Amino acid sequence: MSNHFIGIDVGTGSARAGVFDENGRLLGVGKKDLALWREAGDIVEQSSDDIWNAICFSTKTALAEAGIAPDSVKGIGFDATCSLVVLDGEGRPLPVGPSEDPERNIIVWMDHRAIEQADRINAGGHDVLRYVGGRISPEMETPKLLWLKENRPETFAAAGHFFDLADFLSWRATGATERSVCTVTCKWTYLAHESRWDAGYFKAIGLEELADDDFARIGSNVVDIATPLGKGLSEEAASELGLAAGTPVGASLIDAHCGGVGTFACEGPDGENLPPETQMALIMGTSACAMTLAKDANFVDGVWGPYFGAMVPGFWLLEGGQSAYGAALDHLVTLHPAYPAMREKAAAAGLPLPVYLEKRAVEKAGSAEQAAFLGRDIQVVAEFLGNRAPYADPQATGVISGLKLETGEDGLVALYVAGLCGLCYGTLQIIEAEKAKGLPLETIVVSGGAAQSGLLRRILADATGLKVALPDTAEPVLLGGAIIGAVASGHHADLEQGARQMSSIKEIIAPAGGPVAALHEAKFAAFALLQEADRKIRAAMRA
Repeated sequence: MSNHFIGIDVGTGSARAGVFDENGRLLGVGKKDLALWREAGDIVEQSSDDIWNAICFSTKTALAEAGIAPDSVKGIGFDATCSLVVLDGEGRPLPVGPSEDPERNIIVWMDHRAIEQADRINAGGHDVLRYVGGRISPEMETPKLLWLKENRPETFAAAGHFFDLADFLSWRATGATERSVCTVTCKWTYLAHESRWDAGYFKAIGLEELADDDFARIGSNVVDIATPLGKGLSEEAASELGLAAGTPVGASLIDAHCGGVGTFACEGPDGENLPPETQMALIMGTSACAMTLAKDANFVDGVWGPYFGAMVPGFWLLEGGQSAYGAALDHLVTLHPAYPAMREKAAAAGLPLPVYLEKRAVEKAGSAEQAAFLGRDIQVVAEFLGNRAPYADPQATGVISGLKLETGEDGLVALYVAGLCGLCYGTLQIIEAEKAKGLPLETIVVSGGAAQSGLLRRILADATGLKVALPDTAEPVLLGGAIIGAVASGHHADLEQGARQMSSIKEIIAPAGGPVAALHEAKFAAFALLQEADRKIRAAMRA
């Protein structure tokens, strides 16, 4: 009987499961959308019960599509967004916001209610902040915990467990309370290179209760990625997932980091050597994460990390990112008058709107290489949810320059192309910040839904001057979870061996250079100028 492995991914909008064989070939996928609540005050919440139910549905769907026996699944890996899950001592959900609804017990990663708490923490100049690019983000967990203590003291006091969502999933599957080194190092200020929490930091910022009980509520026991947890799937979880009890479950990953593992291939399609430290894994979803491995601890202002062993054991990780990526594009196109008509045409053609817009752009320009010129006169800084890196400015705003009183469809195509360019310039700023500190980046390995766009890959290569590699699998995040499961089961000795066996690169494109490079150089200068203008305008309005 063949061995199979399952990766389970929880994104912002949906939960998915994928069944893979030993060679990393995808056999079946299941998906279910998730509930999301938004309120004034930058509040975004979810339900851990809803997410677990969606996971169960997705896993059973993937198994049915793959047509395999449940007992052939030898390992499982979970990943999820870096959202905060709050449970009482019995594992029941607790309310985290004004709704007082206990089902709404997750503060989603993109929730920015804790900006004030993050600002106060940053003003303290704490040593742990060196490992988050110098400034903690309101997307991270300690500002959110401080917000809960100050604004929902009853919930904070009653909480028996504060989980990162990925750790909640492994706990729900196995009952094990160990936390993954990935989650607590990247989002909770755990110092993995010293194997400790900094109790002084928690006491200084007003979360002394967590230190006083030896961090039991946030994780006294931290384990390496893919460490087998507990006795595997519990009887209850196995029944709900449609799998065999005892199936090994590996310590989990944040979703972007899981995508990094799923794209961690060391050889190109023509046998080209791709050393890990020369790759940047760019995972493009609602937001984008730019993951870079390094042999030494490199401190890059505004880039999270360095985190030791937080994606691949033995390597330091630098985590850049853009807080809005797919979400920024979706929002951008709705601003144009031609959006309703173009959406109808895309639906009539049976295509998602971004695919339809790309098709129109390439047809009008004559090639993907020339399509960037369609957006020459429009400049877009798509920071509608702030700047995560390299400026660590959560209050940054979107800026668009070059709009006219035109309402035609060609104008929407041009705006879309300009938006793609703007997103790539945001990535370029992260690359430049890392290269300035000596990181030898040569190749961007892309994953996520947007990675399937040939136009985006072409613009990304031309805008950054780096090669852009596309993995063989269309589901690298799910593959990363399957690799975790394979390691947890003992089928592979470690993540690096698993990635070499199960991950591969489909194609690599090189930057075109010439006039296209000159265009991007000019547009990038305009992009930076608009960013600076936004900072000055916000400062003037505050004054």
